[in-house]
Amino acid sequence: MTKAGQPFKRDLIVCGLLLLALLAWDVLGWDLALTRHFGSTEGFAWREHGFTSGLLHQGGRMFGWAVFVALVFNVWKPLPGLAAMPRRLRLWWLLSTIFCLILIPVLKRLSLSSCPWDLQEFGGIAQYVNHWRWGVADGGPGRCFPSGHASAAFAFIGGYFALREQHARLARGFLIAVCSLGVVFGLAQMARGAHYPSHTMWTAWICWSSTMPLFHASRRWWNGRG
Repeated sequence: MTKAGQPFKRDLIVCGLLLLALLAWDVLGWDLALTRHFGSTEGFAWREHGFTSGLLHQGGRMFGWAVFVALVFNVWKPLPGLAAMPRRLRLWWLLSTIFCLILIPVLKRLSLSSCPWDLQEFGGIAQYVNHWRWGVADGGPGRCFPSGHASAAFAFIGGYFALREQHARLARGFLIAVCSLGVVFGLAQMARGAHYPSHTMWTAWICWSSTMPLFHASRRWWNGRG
């Protein structure tokens, strides 16, 4: 393994370890166990609460779009502290974000898994069916897996790759901020009955595992062009 290939190897290992952790979560069946702490046959008390539905859901969505607009402007005029970042990296950051923002909704539209608030035990009509049972409908509306709201944070994860070579400390801080915000959004959606915890985790993994190889492929292409 060459020195240039070491970052890809490390990123690939992280991707594999996260996948194993996600598979373990699914096998242990912790989704319903945690969701039941917030829901009952009468539904989810936090579903329309101002904090979860207003601030963290609607407000989080608006915050995500504000960051997206900042990335658009960043392509033409670097944000403060990013003057040393080449324009190609700034453009790649924006395009990788757009890719994730498209990918997650597309996967949701293909999903037969319904949201927790659609389950019979929480006042809905659906039966719980694990999202791994592809092609098996649960009797509900489906289109709930993975978490779209969590992508308002995790879709920007490409910034970690774009930043880390020239701004290593900032890249780590950015990754922590993205993951922390994604977890907060995921917890809010779990409390509302909109998603299981694994839906948020899978959104994070999908954004990482799709952005990471795109970055390394782009990097090889840039280096090949000199």
